[in-house]
Amino acid sequence: MNTHPRPSGRSRVVPVVAVVISVLVMAMCTAGTPQGPLALVLPPLMVGIAVAAAVWAVRRSRADRAAYESRLTAWAASEAVLAERLRIARDLHDIVSHGLGLITVRAAATRHLPKPAEVAAALTDIEDASRHATTELRRMLTVLREPSTASRRTPVDSLDDLPGIVHGASLAGLRTRLAVEPLGEVSQGVQVAVCKIVREALSNAARYAGPTEVEVRVRRDGPFVVVTVADSGPVDGWRASPGAGHGLTGLRERVASLGGTLSAEHVDGGFRLTARIRDEAT
Repeated sequence: MNTHPRPSGRSRVVPVVAVVISVLVMAMCTAGTPQGPLALVLPPLMVGIAVAAAVWAVRRSRADRAAYESRLTAWAASEAVLAERLRIARDLHDIVSHGLGLITVRAAATRHLPKPAEVAAALTDIEDASRHATTELRRMLTVLREPSTASRRTPVDSLDDLPGIVHGASLAGLRTRLAVEPLGEVSQGVQVAVCKIVREALSNAARYAGPTEVEVRVRRDGPFVVVTVADSGPVDGWRASPGAGHGLTGLRERVASLGGTLSAEHVDGGFRLTARIRDEAT
């Protein structure tokens, strides 16, 4: 837990300055009437020093107070973020983790029951996918529950993660193919965007088309990295299960922020998502 911010130690200088001013005033009152040139120089000089010290003390006090209030605001925001992270972690654990655990157990419980080969294969895929999702959920919960992770560098997506992302989709029943052409150097921001696009597109294919064929292709076109994810359309009898409807909107905003474009269209009975992302590393 972050400690509450304390006023800066520099604010202690202000009382010291006040004491110095008081001493100067007392010295002027007890020194008697100065003689000669000192009678013209000393009183104005002491008054000037006292006034300058007072002005400096006031300004320093205001600056210290502003700095303290700024630190206090930052601390309050950090505490609010941490509280929200913990709330999300509790919700994920209580709701999502329980549901995934139940899916895994129910799928595993059918392993020794007589059933057609197709059903057995589907249940095995469900069990593998739920175990994989549970592992990822536990890792995310660990990150959310550690306050220090906000200031610590955490692993980010890279192009090396694409095979794992595509393989994870195959566990959900998709028949996937991945083709990555030589891209040269690719900036980290573009790599993260590519991974998020592929994840969202594969998730949409699984929801809307079922265990269909999906081809993922990543290539370079001049200053752009082009990502294409195309599926073969819904399998017979598949009932779509739409999501929240904000995935593509978020992807468009991310791609646009990188100077690219994203298009989504129905092609030959299937669905194709194409992103052209300007690569700043070239």
